[in-house]
Amino acid sequence: MVIADIAQELLDKAEAELRELGGEVLSVAANVTTEEDNSKLADAAIEKFGQINLVAPFAGIIRDGMMVSPDRETGKVTRKMSLSDFQLVIDINLTGVFLTVRECAERMINHNCKGLICLISSTGSLGTAGQINYSSTKAAMSVMPKVITAEFFRRGLADKIRCVAVAPGYVGTAMVKGMNQKALDKILSQVPIGRLIEPGEVAQLVGDIYKNEALAGEVFFIHGGLRLGSKG
Repeated sequence: MVIADIAQELLDKAEAELRELGGEVLSVAANVTTEEDNSKLADAAIEKFGQINLVAPFAGIIRDGMMVSPDRETGKVTRKMSLSDFQLVIDINLTGVFLTVRECAERMINHNCKGLICLISSTGSLGTAGQINYSSTKAAMSVMPKVITAEFFRRGLADKIRCVAVAPGYVGTAMVKGMNQKALDKILSQVPIGRLIEPGEVAQLVGDIYKNEALAGEVFFIHGGLRLGSKG
């Protein structure tokens, strides 16, 4: 397994945890927004393991905010999303994913690898107020599997390299669990199963898709019935 992150401390921690579980791990410090680092990451995987079988470009950030925010009293816009907050999310969540997928796909083709490219979309791709930057990137993730699958099909590669996206709802990461309890309770009131999705459940779905070679070109939601309940 090859893992990458821009934060060396977090990378070292993840590597140590994976090794304790018995995994063979190579960690690579990388900024996914640069061509050079993505190329280095893909080459490192080939050099270490001789092949790439699963590409999971899950790097992502949020910089939430309303596009424009009118004052309640005057009705005039007093705040707006900055270009830097919009662009940074696009750079990491979209451009970074494109570069990782492009470089890994090139090596997979050149080294005759068979496997899966699994993107991360989100229920945010359906449109969430205050996330025009994040939702735009996740909507892009929803269409990428169709485009990539179609391109590989034209070149006779779709039976060897599949592409899908997984779209989680509210996941119980450390960040989410550390939220204000009132805000978290409000989130949970919208989830029909009444709880957050566990990170392990998302990982299990990715593993199941990897094993099932009939799955390609689609987005698979894992959200506990969000937007499907009686309150929808």
